[in-house]
Amino acid sequence: MIVPFPAGGATDTLARILAEPLRAAFHQPVIVENVAGAGGTIGVGRAARAAADGYTLSIGTVSTHIMTGALYTLPYDLLKDFEPIALLAAEPLLIVAKKNMPAANLSELIAWLKASPDKASAGTPGAGTAGHVTGALFQKETGTRFQFVPYRGVGPAMQDLVAGQIDLEFDPSSNFLAHVRAGNLKAYAVTASTRLAAAPGIPTVDEAGLPGFHASLWYGLWAPKATPKDAVAQLNAAVVDALASAPVRARLAELGDEIPPRDQQAPEALAVFQKAEIEKWWPIIRAAGIRPE
Repeated sequence: MIVPFPAGGATDTLARILAEPLRAAFHQPVIVENVAGAGGTIGVGRAARAAADGYTLSIGTVSTHIMTGALYTLPYDLLKDFEPIALLAAEPLLIVAKKNMPAANLSELIAWLKASPDKASAGTPGAGTAGHVTGALFQKETGTRFQFVPYRGVGPAMQDLVAGQIDLEFDPSSNFLAHVRAGNLKAYAVTASTRLAAAPGIPTVDEAGLPGFHASLWYGLWAPKATPKDAVAQLNAAVVDALASAPVRARLAELGDEIPPRDQQAPEALAVFQKAEIEKWWPIIRAAGIRPE
């Protein structure tokens, strides 16, 4: 299972949670391989070139399987070169900052950023990732300006944020909850209309003064194109069973991930959803002028 980011991020965590029930289902090891770089395109490209035998999987997100297509000239086609297996989960993003950020709430953070244009820095897992695009939209909506610092994944960016080397991030809630609970980071808002069950103390953007600023990161699983239909069906059945199991559901709930309804876990549903997401996000990214860094 190729994870297109370094170890330690949300996609890597989800891959390792799924690996155990898939190992049990197929009675063989499921190896998680981290292949990072270029906004996830290196790892996704490796999966696209893999043998279509059902033994190589591409786990990815809206960033790697949607947004990169508007940023890079890819050596693969995001729709034609993969066989969808299942939509796995989705989670809202958190707006977080280093623990000694002077702003006490989101309104104060926005005011602080406005008072210090281009002085703050926001880490991203790479150009065009969900965190980067959400951050760019945040700038547009709030009239703020700050520098984006691209990393090779969420893990390295989060390490620098905890260390105070950068000022803020916009990224999946599961990446930050442990650090927020430990007091290592300051959380300002969740980019959803409802609070996280895993962190009910964090206000929504609507409550914090930025109504309607909703964004989420979703995860999916694919195989290379031309993977036999029976292999795709077996993989989908194993994933659906894993997502229905109590241990997996409990672990994902703890991270703040929401599992889609059963009918949305079908391969055909992921194919329709992915196409709709491309039609939604590509014009936004191009209009914002976001480019690889």
